[in-house]
Amino acid sequence: MPEVLVAMAVLAILAVVGFGQGGELLARQRVEAALKRLEQGLNRARAEAVRRGAPCGIRLGDGVWMPPAPSSHLEPCFSAEEPIAESRVQISHNFSDPLRFSRNGLVLDGGSVVLRSQGTDLQRCLVMSLPLGVTRMGHQGANGCEADPAL
Repeated sequence: MPEVLVAMAVLAILAVVGFGQGGELLARQRVEAALKRLEQGLNRARAEAVRRGAPCGIRLGDGVWMPPAPSSHLEPCFSAEEPIAESRVQISHNFSDPLRFSRNGLVLDGGSVVLRSQGTDLQRCLVMSLPLGVTRMGHQGANGCEADPAL
């Protein structure tokens, strides 16, 4: 009987330790997936402007890419909302509303985005420069968006 109790105690300790690390791993994966979907949305909008040969726009809502507000008088690059992140991922950005793309795919508004999630210290960032719309992804550090060789 004592051996069974010791074995159960050891298993309980391992389960608690494993659950804590598993939670952080899931939170990190949420942030990484949101970063990829963020970049994919930007690339899709740019490609759509080039395909149409006309300017278009998108805006970054609460975890989704959205069409521009009707008051902007700008054609949407895509008409339906496209999810970026689940609600547990916080997104902060300084993109304009709407983010505009020219008919040849140039970006008329640049900016940066920071993604974070509860359960992890990881903060990913994306910077989009003007006018080519070159995006750089990294981790948010003391000096802003720093390059990350893992990306």
